[in-house]
Amino acid sequence: MSKLDENITRAMAYMSSFREGGVMNHIDGRSVPAISGETYDTVSPVDLSVLAQVARGAEADIDAAVAAAKAAFPAWSKTPGADRRKILIKVAEAIEERAEEIAFTECMDTGQALRFMSKAAIRGAANFRFFADQAPTAEDGAVTRTPTQMNTTSRRPIGPVGVITPWNTPFMLATWKIAPALAAGCTVVHKPAEFSPMTAKLLVEIAESAGLPKGALNVVNGFGEDAGKRLTEHPDIKAIAFVGESRTGSMIMAQGAKTLKRVHFELGGKNPVIVFNDADLDRAVDAATFMIYSLNGERCTSSSRLLVQETIYDEFTARVADVAKRIKVGHPLDPETVVGPLIHPEHEEKVLSYFRKAREEGATIAAGGVKVGDGGCYVAPTLFTQANNRMAIAQEEIFGPVLTAIPFADEDEALRLANDVQYGLTAYIWTNDLNRAMRMTDNLEAGMMWVNSENIRHLPTPFGGVKASGIGRDGGDWSFDFYMETVNVSFPRAIHSIPKLGG
Repeated sequence: MSKLDENITRAMAYMSSFREGGVMNHIDGRSVPAISGETYDTVSPVDLSVLAQVARGAEADIDAAVAAAKAAFPAWSKTPGADRRKILIKVAEAIEERAEEIAFTECMDTGQALRFMSKAAIRGAANFRFFADQAPTAEDGAVTRTPTQMNTTSRRPIGPVGVITPWNTPFMLATWKIAPALAAGCTVVHKPAEFSPMTAKLLVEIAESAGLPKGALNVVNGFGEDAGKRLTEHPDIKAIAFVGESRTGSMIMAQGAKTLKRVHFELGGKNPVIVFNDADLDRAVDAATFMIYSLNGERCTSSSRLLVQETIYDEFTARVADVAKRIKVGHPLDPETVVGPLIHPEHEEKVLSYFRKAREEGATIAAGGVKVGDGGCYVAPTLFTQANNRMAIAQEEIFGPVLTAIPFADEDEALRLANDVQYGLTAYIWTNDLNRAMRMTDNLEAGMMWVNSENIRHLPTPFGGVKASGIGRDGGDWSFDFYMETVNVSFPRAIHSIPKLGG
């Protein structure tokens, strides 16, 4: 039996419970069907087979989940941070114990390659460990003094919160939002993306088996127009953390406005990787191709625009094209696969439409630009060359293994091209000129930048974008600033004169 066949057999065993029992909602410690009884199919992008039936939650299900989160909030918020830490560390350990199950399930549900998803559970566990360690001091603040007053600041959990996660790396991104919320003392209602609901069910079951109280984490599956809308409008939900498209973020902001809901948005990107002619070209090729062709290009921080100095443009793009042509496209559970199928036929059609747009706009397809095979949602790793920044392929987020290469003459033009999009999430600069790197990073419109590196996350650092790429920051203490309210209490240090009125 080949390694692929062995992995498929194990994956099917892991997912037998989903096929038999479906993907249920999870409210107040119980797996329950949608109140309406409605379901929908979750389809594997590998071969378009139905993996499971999913409870289709709507407004009533959200109301029940919010009620459970609200009821659980007083006890969980008053649980000492040291005790919350112990529970969340156990959650991390339980995630690690089921790492293979999570990875295999995610591969079949999303189409992401095992070589990347094998790390999904480990990164999810790391998120829980990191924020668990901060739980004991999450409420701490500062003390300031004047001659007559002593001011003490502290933080307290904001209340029940809503978390809406995307379909691209659902398990890792769910832990990235849920772990700090729980560590802060909040309770959570989680609505996973409808295209990839399976590992959200695993996460809540794992968390409760590790000791998380019932009602602290609730999951309602469903669609944005009813379940998502009710969650963002619900008066008992104090904040919404959302990862997804910029357009959807705008809708959520409008829906939450009536209740003055706090929002944190991690949205789209059209991120530049800028390569100057003095760069280490070998490393730059590796980084540029990794950041667009890994994870099927379905991630917000992918380097989807390649800006290359014109003196090395032909050489550099030829090398990128060569890499793209040699990348293995195949079944996500094949250890050799780099690019698996895209998440869903709807998304596949979106990506394929940009191949047509590129040809219409006059770009050259130097690699890929085609669908692969007859079954499943497979497309070839693609490179567009001879493009300009006015083209749709340079301005719009494609969210697939698709790279658009644009030449630039000098530093000023590189900066202008990089900033001339609606997004501002990440940027990657390749140069051996330190002064140039400083000038570029001082003027690039991006929330995160890497110099001579691909995206390497450091959990204590802030994560987030500017412009249409988001609002707020995750990571380190920034996450607690979102999930907690800062309060100030002033105590007298000495008797002071109080103004007298009416005398």
